[in-house]
Amino acid sequence: MTFGTRLDAAIGNRGPLCIGIDPHAALLASWGLPDSAAGVERFALTCVEAFAGETAVLKPQSAFFERFGSDGIAALERAVREARAAGALILLDVKRGDIGSTMAAYADAYLDPCAPLAVDAITITPYLGVGSLQPAFDLVARHDVGAFVVTLTSNKEGQDVQLARAADGRTIGQLVVDEVAERNLGAEPLGSLGLVVGATIGDLGVDLSKLNGPILAPGVGTQGGTAEDVRRIFGDARSVLPSVSRDLLRAGPSVAELRDAARRYRDQFAS
Repeated sequence: MTFGTRLDAAIGNRGPLCIGIDPHAALLASWGLPDSAAGVERFALTCVEAFAGETAVLKPQSAFFERFGSDGIAALERAVREARAAGALILLDVKRGDIGSTMAAYADAYLDPCAPLAVDAITITPYLGVGSLQPAFDLVARHDVGAFVVTLTSNKEGQDVQLARAADGRTIGQLVVDEVAERNLGAEPLGSLGLVVGATIGDLGVDLSKLNGPILAPGVGTQGGTAEDVRRIFGDARSVLPSVSRDLLRAGPSVAELRDAARRYRDQFAS
């Protein structure tokens, strides 16, 4: 099955929620864990135990593992394997973007099913040109995996680029939307290429009606985004995945309390 098909089924069966696994130093401390690769691994595996059996998508933030070098990456690999075995889809937040053979190597690292860190989907950045991401798009099609293209973010610096106008008058954000939508044409029930659009951006400012793909909406919780914001921004857009991390993760380290917090968030977006 394509990633779009698997994601559509996961949302139908488990509800529309993506939980970030962000072993930030402050969260490690609040859980009583050391700021080390061992602490990161314990944190991630606790999240897997709490969420992987019930949540549609888990989104580890690669940077918090990478800072501990090979031991941190090994912890990430173990968490990914165990989460996928429990039935969760894994969207690895790596935000890779480059050109040519370098982009192809990034894509191979995460989207080739034989790779040590193979996942279901990754985040990628289009601001070297959407066409520069073609190696990732090729692997999405070849291996039935997915990718979410960073499009509109809530940080004020991003607007200088994302809301600038192209030669044809479209905003750069709209250009990204349109190029991704073109690649999703004809996919059923859902394309495997999605967008990242922040849940705290205010007015949407782009037309998503032809996307035919999922939308990852980060910023829920600590950054101020709410279920009401998601509904206001996206309306009835198909397969919106609100993403919450630190606000929910503060419920740890108790597995039961983490699971209860996840269910409360999921219910907000399912209602």
